[in-house]
Amino acid sequence: MRRPNESAQFRSRKFVRALARHGLTGSMGRVGAAGDNAAMESFFALLQNNVLNRRTWNTREELRIAIVTWIERTYHRRRRQAALGRLTPIEYEVIMPTPVSQAA
Repeated sequence: MRRPNESAQFRSRKFVRALARHGLTGSMGRVGAAGDNAAMESFFALLQNNVLNRRTWNTREELRIAIVTWIERTYHRRRRQAALGRLTPIEYEVIMPTPVSQAA
């Protein structure tokens, strides 16, 4: 009979092997370290307030289109971010050199 911890360790090792097999790196912080997920939690809070909670959606496709539209029209093009020097993500990408030009 396996102890509960052994089962969790096996799944963890299996997960780590799957990541390695696909050339990925896992991102795991300490338990309860809220800063690890802060950026994504902030994004999803904005998405919820600006799209999900605005109305009732009749279909998943309708909601999917609304989410993509919000991300492409508002989040990337109009929302200025302090971490990017008060630029929008699109403005920031335009002025940043591409990795190819950096290598040259």
